[in-house]
Amino acid sequence: MVHGALAGRSLVDLARSGDAAAFESLVRSRMDVMYRLSLAILGDEADAADAAQETFVAAWRELPRLRDLERFDAWLQRVAVNSCRMVLRARGRRRIREIRWPRWTPRRSRLSGWPGPAGRRGTPEAAIRHLSLDQRTVLALHHFDGRPVIEVAEILGIPAGTAKSRLFKARAELEKALREEERR
Repeated sequence: MVHGALAGRSLVDLARSGDAAAFESLVRSRMDVMYRLSLAILGDEADAADAAQETFVAAWRELPRLRDLERFDAWLQRVAVNSCRMVLRARGRRRIREIRWPRWTPRRSRLSGWPGPAGRRGTPEAAIRHLSLDQRTVLALHHFDGRPVIEVAEILGIPAGTAKSRLFKARAELEKALREEERR
């Protein structure tokens, strides 16, 4: 039996050489993850679907240039983050409209004191609306997708220290926004 990572790498290699069926298999296995990441960043289901679709269109176009096949998933997430940025630019940088709590349930939340939907009057959905795209992105990758800071840095194309700093600032802004929402 072929090991899962080896099979995944083989699919990436086949897709990189133009095999549409291999790429389709990669898309199927990663569509939900790219959609959830896009939703976490954009906060709008239609925009997230657009960004996820654009992610795979761009990935197909740029895949022949991918050098390190073992970093395919990190590379794909970087493409997704860039797709989210393009969607926001195309929509005139509008703010988040709504984030439904069930979609935002973190797999492994490490935010201390992160409130549940009934825990406080001010909810994370409302507080997240106050965060910048960069802040939502770093929080989504680290807390909701469970990525270590070093992977977040790689996906965003920034040094690890910068990723840590952005994460620290995003948490502080989120806490501030939660306190403001709680007062309302």
